[in-house]
Amino acid sequence: MAAERTPLDGGRWHWQHGPIDIVAQAEGEASAVQQAHEEAWQRFRGVLDELVGELRVLRQPVSAALPLSGPVAQRMWRASAAASQACGSPFITPMAAVAGSVAQELIAFYQRPGIARAWINNGGDIALHLAPGQSARVGVFSDLARFDPLRDTGPLDTDGQFEIRAKTPVRGIATSGWRGRSFSLGIADSVTVLAATAAQADAAATLIANAVDVQDPGIRRLPASQCKDDSDLGDIPVTVDVAALAPMQVQHALAAGVLRAQALQRAGLLWSAALACQGQWRVVQPLCSLAPGTEEDRARSLAGDAVGSVFA
Repeated sequence: MAAERTPLDGGRWHWQHGPIDIVAQAEGEASAVQQAHEEAWQRFRGVLDELVGELRVLRQPVSAALPLSGPVAQRMWRASAAASQACGSPFITPMAAVAGSVAQELIAFYQRPGIARAWINNGGDIALHLAPGQSARVGVFSDLARFDPLRDTGPLDTDGQFEIRAKTPVRGIATSGWRGRSFSLGIADSVTVLAATAAQADAAATLIANAVDVQDPGIRRLPASQCKDDSDLGDIPVTVDVAALAPMQVQHALAAGVLRAQALQRAGLLWSAALACQGQWRVVQPLCSLAPGTEEDRARSLAGDAVGSVFA
């Protein structure tokens, strides 16, 4: 199957090759935007074959250095290995960062004079380019199943919105959860992470979503291999259904996720995060935005009660 590209409204492009599904958009001088789109497309055409060639290794745990040669594969391993180490080395493979790493590879073609803003949306994992003085607003959905970037082009009914400014050290956004297109070990409806790069955000979102978890008979799990023959998770149980849980159970699950997010934040691998589960939210704020106070005050701020908006 060859890579395909289709123009969309608003100057966007849809690029698809196998499981890789990209929406690309850029603003700026017409000639610069056109050149960036064409160069990014040419790079996109070869990404899937590169990854398939190293897929056997990419499905291995990151507990040891892996012999990877492609730039996207190496970025996947670096992001996943660093995130795992920061969290005490829970199980993760480089595939945890595949969508963000591909988006990050393509956004590099837009980081040039003449382009004010650009974004590569790879199934909800986003890499950004913002020239000085520019900003972008991003919406958050708690239910990953109800957002389609190809269909939803008008005003969106989001659960929250936030603004990323060029001076903010955030160029990657990723969301993970058991309702998404990838498997999760936890019960989070969604975990949205803002990080310095899309690869870092992707790995962090995966690990945090895995940590949002409790033991409850209302949670149904199956071995990943039964859900998908070639899953990198093998026989590890993944979440396939979550019944309505007691509010206290949801609180415990979210608290576990917040602890993992804080570990990633201390390691410099996460700027901020929003965790959603069955109508409850927790926000891990940027450290620089926290008011002075005791460690207990800061912990309460990071893992406080449910909030009505995601980012202020």
